[in-house]
Amino acid sequence: MTAIIEAERLSRTYGAVCAVDDVSFAVEEGSVCGLLGRNGAGKTTLLQLVTGQEFASAGEIRVFGERPLENAAVLGRTCLVKESQTYPDTFKGGHVLRAASWAYADWDEPYARRLVREFGVPLDRRMKKLSRGQRSAIGVIVGLASRAPLTLFDEPYAGLDAVARQLFYDLLLDDYAKNPRTVVMSTHLIDEASRLLDRVVVIDSGRVVIDAEAEDLRGSAVSVVGRASQVDAFVEGRSVLRRDWVGGIASATVDGISEADRAEALAAGLELAPVSLQELVVSRTRGDQAQEVSA
Repeated sequence: MTAIIEAERLSRTYGAVCAVDDVSFAVEEGSVCGLLGRNGAGKTTLLQLVTGQEFASAGEIRVFGERPLENAAVLGRTCLVKESQTYPDTFKGGHVLRAASWAYADWDEPYARRLVREFGVPLDRRMKKLSRGQRSAIGVIVGLASRAPLTLFDEPYAGLDAVARQLFYDLLLDDYAKNPRTVVMSTHLIDEASRLLDRVVVIDSGRVVIDAEAEDLRGSAVSVVGRASQVDAFVEGRSVLRRDWVGGIASATVDGISEADRAEALAAGLELAPVSLQELVVSRTRGDQAQEVSA
């Protein structure tokens, strides 16, 4: 497959602060990639590098095979929508959609109008007078209706309530199936978005700590539950992300589990349970020490 985004040893520093640190990864054409990480991890800076809003301090970033900085051919095929988007004081919702229709060659006006009805967004009110949720809805409408070959969402849906976020996820899946494109979703709502993702890139303190197919990642760890002595014996020498225990019963989240490991655990009378993508990502970005919780 063709790589739409290619980063090689990419860094961006601001004085003594390294926001993106020696990052290498690729996003394939026609995929939905989750860019995950804690606030301040470097996700927004990375997306700004992808869209030519920042320049690299070191390394290289290519989008559609070219450098994005001041490159109209690349930027005209790219749509970035972010929660922190600012607008002129006089702009109304209708002005935002009109400007978007001029900016994106594949803009779908009938679809945009349908989305306005779906989200119930007022277009005749100034953006600064809208609620956070309404501004977020206009952002996701722009992203969806742009039909840009590369569409980047930097958490614009964070301001939506749970019902509206579910509507966004359903609309994205439906439109992606009918009009394939490459989508990158920066989000901290990992469990909500996990069903959408083909690939996961996790950034922590400016560095990529996970770059894997979502399906492979989901099956890479399990929770092992049983008598504390049996759990301790099983996890000896294995990669443990988290331990919990209540009285004599313990559980451990074990990473890098194989089919042989699963069979060994079951033979020892231990119970195995799946680990959510969010739990796995959170555990892997806590540092080298496993978290231990007792009750």
